[in-house]
Amino acid sequence: MIPMLLPLTSFDKVDFLKGTLILVDKPKGWTSFDVVAKIRNLIRRKYDLKKIKVGHSGTLDPMATGLLLVCTGAWTKELHQLLGLDKKYLAEITLGVETNTYDAEGEIVWQKDVPELTVNDIENKLSHFKGEILQMPPAFSAIKKEGKASYELARAGKEVKLDPRKVIIHEIRIVDFSNNILTLDIHCGSGFYVRSRAHDIGDIIGCGAHLSALSRTMVGEYSLDDSWNVPAIEKEFSS
Repeated sequence: MIPMLLPLTSFDKVDFLKGTLILVDKPKGWTSFDVVAKIRNLIRRKYDLKKIKVGHSGTLDPMATGLLLVCTGAWTKELHQLLGLDKKYLAEITLGVETNTYDAEGEIVWQKDVPELTVNDIENKLSHFKGEILQMPPAFSAIKKEGKASYELARAGKEVKLDPRKVIIHEIRIVDFSNNILTLDIHCGSGFYVRSRAHDIGDIIGCGAHLSALSRTMVGEYSLDDSWNVPAIEKEFSS
């Protein structure tokens, strides 16, 4: 962990302008920017400030929950130090249903019966997804293409061809498998798309799949266990 960016453990006597790091448990349905805007507005109202910088490192999709690193004030200049850190996720993958976005927010492309599988069967297939690999990012992503985010082009019905990216998976472990729902604990490097991995697992099994739920549990040495949820943050600012 970077010594100068120790996370906030108490809201007492905090100089938000000088800077601090808040570990936030992002709610489902919120964008990462929603979290930043909420914290910025709470600080401005509490301390009667016209302006204060607030930023985050490591965007989470709206459907995802979990750890978001938020810096305030002068510490926003240090957000670059938080880029490139390893991450851990708890991913729920639904087999038998493929979507155009590779997650639960997309439109269903097709459905197929799931073959009879044991945990050992799936573990054997997951062995192909460890180490350094080339991963194809989803078309519905923020990656720039033709000067626009690729999801804008995809939503407009245009064909989007992205280049594969080198990513690393340190560990991928089965937590549960029942009723065609596979839950994985994933430890990966920066730039890894869990949605793409869900899609790839569906491909290799042959029945299609999509990411139906996702929680980020670690970023570097920062843990979701040490995070603040939004109601708790609101309560601290109202006291």
